[in-house]
Amino acid sequence: MKSLIFPVLYLATSTLYAQTQLFVAPSGSNSNPGTLARPLASLEKALTKVKSAPSDKVYIYLRKGIYYLPKTIRVDPQITQGKSLTISNYQTETAQLSGGRRLQLRWKKNSNGVWTALVTGPAFEQLFVNGQKQVLARYPNYDAKARVYNGTAADALSEERISRWKSPKGGYVHALHKGEWGDFHYRITGKEAGQLKLQGGWQNNRPAPMHPQERFVENIAEELDAPGEWFYNRTTHILSLMPPPGVNLTTARMDVSHLKGLIELKGNPTEPLKNVHVHSIRFVNAERTFMGTNEPLLRSDWMIYRGAAAFLENTENCQFTNCEFTELGGNALFMSGYNRKSVVKGSYFHAIGASAICFVGDSSAVRSPAFRYEAFVPYARQDRQAGPKREAYPAQCMAEDNLIHHIGQLEKQAAGVEISMASGIVVRHNSIYQVPRAGINISEGTWGGHLLEYNDVFDTVLETGDHGSFNSWGRDRFWHPDRATMDSLVAAHPELVDLDARAATIIRNNRFRCDHGWDIDLDDGSSNYIITNNVCLNGGLKLREGFNRVAENNILVNNSFHPHVWFNNSGDVFRRNIVMRPYAPIGVTDWGKEVDFNVFPDQAALQKAQKNGTDAHSLAGDPQFMNAAKGDYRVMSDSPALKVGFENFLMNQFGVQRPALRFIAETPKLPVLLNAQLEETVNEMVWLGATIRNVQGLGDRSAFGLPDEKGIIVVNIPDESLLAASGLQRGDVIRTANNEEVPTIGRLVAVQQQINWTGRLPVTIIRNQQTIGLTLPLK
Repeated sequence: MKSLIFPVLYLATSTLYAQTQLFVAPSGSNSNPGTLARPLASLEKALTKVKSAPSDKVYIYLRKGIYYLPKTIRVDPQITQGKSLTISNYQTETAQLSGGRRLQLRWKKNSNGVWTALVTGPAFEQLFVNGQKQVLARYPNYDAKARVYNGTAADALSEERISRWKSPKGGYVHALHKGEWGDFHYRITGKEAGQLKLQGGWQNNRPAPMHPQERFVENIAEELDAPGEWFYNRTTHILSLMPPPGVNLTTARMDVSHLKGLIELKGNPTEPLKNVHVHSIRFVNAERTFMGTNEPLLRSDWMIYRGAAAFLENTENCQFTNCEFTELGGNALFMSGYNRKSVVKGSYFHAIGASAICFVGDSSAVRSPAFRYEAFVPYARQDRQAGPKREAYPAQCMAEDNLIHHIGQLEKQAAGVEISMASGIVVRHNSIYQVPRAGINISEGTWGGHLLEYNDVFDTVLETGDHGSFNSWGRDRFWHPDRATMDSLVAAHPELVDLDARAATIIRNNRFRCDHGWDIDLDDGSSNYIITNNVCLNGGLKLREGFNRVAENNILVNNSFHPHVWFNNSGDVFRRNIVMRPYAPIGVTDWGKEVDFNVFPDQAALQKAQKNGTDAHSLAGDPQFMNAAKGDYRVMSDSPALKVGFENFLMNQFGVQRPALRFIAETPKLPVLLNAQLEETVNEMVWLGATIRNVQGLGDRSAFGLPDEKGIIVVNIPDESLLAASGLQRGDVIRTANNEEVPTIGRLVAVQQQINWTGRLPVTIIRNQQTIGLTLPLK
């Protein structure tokens, strides 16, 4: 409760001290003095009065309404002059800063259901009718149920379709990476010999062809064919719109995007901006930025646009609290370069084109930086001093108690919270869901020391692949894309592994669920992590390459531990965890410092682990959760987990805590337990949208022509099911999955969860007494 009321108390009690109050209202005048009775008309004008304010505390209150910004608001030390500055709504009124502009139009209705109007002023890429974003003319048409980009089509760039477009210049092609590792975007510059001329494709740091299926085109005049779609001709300045149902264009409010950035808090390297507090402001309608997403974040898969609706650089003790960020074309809030003890708290992020919150340093602070996956600075040329070489990075900053969902609406290499080239970032009590890739992403090891706790992260990796609810890379100075080269390097120079990931990153007391990847995914050399007291609801825990990771006292529901290609002498520890599947190692010959005192679902899984020389003191058996159906995975007093040293931890502190946000926040779907003891109890379920049931008795064996009484019968596959176009049919009997027999639904789901990250599940089925092989999509 304290975190919720603190900003309100701060504002209410501040009148006891010397302060200056300035008021702004849409109905005000910039010739007014800025009092409550005679307010100013613009925030920009109010800021000009801060310098001459007679007190050290200045409050600017925005009255109810929309403030259309003619240019980005900039707050710098020359404005504040060392004063503390608060920009807030007034009392409970809603004040909106808009990056858009209001249109006053004379509409003309045409016979084809399209209305047109002449628009003056700069071009735009987003249109809002009564505050609702409309669809820029596209193929295929917008489909709210489609998995990727709200609709994609393999023939989006076919010669037949391109031939319909008279002048596609200015249109866009959007596509996933061929490996589904993010996205690409291209501007159409013309067409020649039936093919488009494209510019772009730089938005992903792992170059590849665009995905052959997951692609769409937009901003094409000839594709204006559905209610809610629009097109703006930049040559004739004519806006064409097919109105959504029930909208009266003659009375509707029409806004278009204009600015990429709404507010900047920006100091200088020698004079940081200090003590600016933005409270309870709504930020809306910033322009799209995907064509500017071209800066590599070292060797991670990311390119980024260094900008946002709210942008902070060279700040200290600045805050955004209880704000709302929505209908933004790019990033919402970005702390760039030097920032110390600046905070975003109690805020609501939704309907965001790219990432919600970014903490990103400058590469000039990194020693011996490399900028592509395959790039490497040879040992002889490396700066081998530890840590950063200058202070141009965020440190001791925080994202706390925020609600984040439906982000990455256009840019798929996006995250609820992105951290790169930073130190000591706290990410606490955030609810993050409905995201195309990771909920929380750390791009590399520089410089560690982060604390991620009490977050609720789920419905992640919804449009991409090979990722997790939490994802990190660790492609630091020691890391080389050729494993043999890297092995020899770290064997000769083990001190390299500590030069960048200087302090341990702690991931504790979180709840994660990823249905299309890992719950926690430490990839490509991620080092120096402590992972403890986390509930992983579906995707398990992966540790690939890297050093000095401790995973202790975690609960891996319906899944297990995924160690991938570990180093000799990695120093890794996996102990006192509850796993519900056998380990799933890939290329592991040295099992680290300690893998022991864990709880397995059955003796077979335990014995399989012990053959690798691990888990001498581990136990097998039902963990005896107190109330798994309600999300309480604490174990009862006679659980084998307590006998190996597992300790219960709280299950009711995950996610956002601010009451107004907690009231509307969703929570993850809780899984049905599918451990060895309970597999047989699940006889029928909806799986990937299809209804399936276990084979039951001689009747099914006879009816389906089976050699025994094992397998899973496909009862129904709705047209909207993920499996509808997979080749699977009603009446098929699934017999194996990923080359493993699946006698029951429980075993099928268990196998699926082990390989969710691949996005594909090979199966064999029996149909008409014939065995057929299929590959089923998992997303």
